[in-house]
Amino acid sequence: MKHEFNALQANRTWTLMPRPPGVRVITGKWVFKLKLNLDGTLERYKARWVVRGFHQCPGIDFGETFSAVIKPATIRTVLTLVATNNWPAHQLDVSNAFLHGHLQERVYSQQPTGFVDPARPDDVCLLSRSLYGLQQAPRAWFNHFVEHVTSLGFVQSRADTSLFVYNRNGATAYLLLYVDDMILSASSNALL
Repeated sequence: MKHEFNALQANRTWTLMPRPPGVRVITGKWVFKLKLNLDGTLERYKARWVVRGFHQCPGIDFGETFSAVIKPATIRTVLTLVATNNWPAHQLDVSNAFLHGHLQERVYSQQPTGFVDPARPDDVCLLSRSLYGLQQAPRAWFNHFVEHVTSLGFVQSRADTSLFVYNRNGATAYLLLYVDDMILSASSNALL
C-alpha cells in the first residue's frame, strides 16, 4: 500500500491544499487484491486507492466521459492485413493506464485513509491526474495517449479514432487501442 501511495505522490497526482469553501470532495477507499501466479501461488499483494466517482456530478466534477474504443470491424481488417503480409505483431497492456490521464477539471479528493498528513488533517487533495473510479478517467487517459502517440508520428484514423497509422519511407505500422490494451504491428521487425 505504501508503494502505491508513494507512486501517486511521485507522479504528482495531487497537491495537498486547504479545503476551499463550498467545493465537493470525493471520498475514496483502498482496494486490496491478491495477484496469483498461473499455478495458484501468491505472486504479490496489490493495493489501489480508488475514488468514489459515482458521487461526481456531471457539469461540476466532470464534463466529457466518452472514450473511444476500437471497432470490431477495424480489428478484423488490420489483423487480416497483418496475417496476409506476414507482419510481426505484439499485444501490449498499459499498467495503471488511468493514472496517466491529465485532468482538465478541478477535482478534490479526501486524503487517502492511513496517509492523512498529521500536520494538515483537514486539507484535501487537488487532483492533477486521474485516479481509478473517476468518471473522466478513461477519457483523460485516451486524450493523453493520443497526444503522445501522435507526437511519435502516428496519425489517428478518421474512420476509427482508436486506430493509429504510422507511414514513413515505405514502412507502415498499425496500432489498435482498446482502453489500455493495444495491438501493434509493423511491416518489419525493425520498425516494430
